Amino acid sequence: MNRWAAIPSARTNFLPGEFQLTSLESVRLDDGDKKTQFSNGEICLTSHRIIWSNPSILSSDLVLPLHLVILVEEEQGSFMQSDKLILTLDTAPPGSVSPSGSYSGSNYVRLALKQGGMRSLKGKLNEAISQKQWNVVIPSRNIVRPAKAGQKPLRTGIQGIKKSMEQKHKQTDNQISKAFEDIDQLVAMAKPMVKLAKTISEKIRDKQGDVTDDETVKFKSYLMSLGISDPVTRDGAGSDQTYYLELAKEIYKILQAPLNESGGIMTLTDAFCRINRARGMELISPEDLLNACKTFNNPKSNSLNIPIQLHTFPETGVHVLQLASAEVSSEQTLAHTEGLVSEKTETGLSVEEFARLAGIAVVLAKERLLAAETCGRLCRDDSVEGLRFFPNLLITSS
Repeated sequence: MNRWAAIPSARTNFLPGEFQLTSLESVRLDDGDKKTQFSNGEICLTSHRIIWSNPSILSSDLVLPLHLVILVEEEQGSFMQSDKLILTLDTAPPGSVSPSGSYSGSNYVRLALKQGGMRSLKGKLNEAISQKQWNVVIPSRNIVRPAKAGQKPLRTGIQGIKKSMEQKHKQTDNQISKAFEDIDQLVAMAKPMVKLAKTISEKIRDKQGDVTDDETVKFKSYLMSLGISDPVTRDGAGSDQTYYLELAKEIYKILQAPLNESGGIMTLTDAFCRINRARGMELISPEDLLNACKTFNNPKSNSLNIPIQLHTFPETGVHVLQLASAEVSSEQTLAHTEGLVSEKTETGLSVEEFARLAGIAVVLAKERLLAAETCGRLCRDDSVEGLRFFPNLLITSS
């Protein structure tokens, strides 16, 4: 508590350039691990200081300059204890005593927050300490002093308002420029990261060094989850036609395993999410994805030798990617659909129940059921309880 100073009316008399950031009620000050008499006060955090006040305990306000705060840490509370912020402080000036009049040897204080707000207060406190507004010199002509009682406030006029607006615009432009600088740095760092990922992948593939099979599989899974790859770009491809062809190859490479796991059919929306996650920062648009998938059905692109087709269901208009062996009207798919429904002969299956059993999207489940109904393998019951599908006993019993 040696660093706190008792200053009358500190809450109402701010320093030049000082402004309030936030305030919290029901805050107790602790001298290290020891509780003090300064409880149930209000904390006011400004750009320069921490001000604690409780007129029923102390007529003056307790003030802690932010330049004395070295570190801010959290201490989670429990059912019977409040959350606390621990402030590690710089060395106290020689001869300093606490506001209670006693010497204190603790180099930290605690703010016990009975009404919560620890995370918010910590964030604003760290931000104020990093900005160091107390080092900003405010010219005396720019200081706006509070008007005295009975005195009318000075009007700055049109020129003053215009100047204030220009300063705000300038500050906004600086913030936007700084934000774009950060983005440029992030993009510049992406290329070395991709290069590093390539090198590591080559070492894993060649098994250089002491890398076990388990470590190889684990590291590859990490790379896939992070989306680190060497994606196809429009700038690198040159023309749109080449770009879509190369993108189609990449789509097949990314979706080959997920397609097999999902029964050979995947909606274009699911494919869009998976591809952009795998590409990392080089995202593609829905239009680019659709144009690349159209090359699967183009006879001129047979050289790709990719067993994927883009199919559009006529009734719903839903676009899906499907393996050549997984068409909803193929004999294998129809037989699998009929088999799942036949297991529920008495109750039948709704579209949602069939989707869960087959492990596919609801829209795909509906299309498979409708295709099986069109072929006469299933029949429907559309009642107030909803749409359900049953096996066609007229065909299976004959």
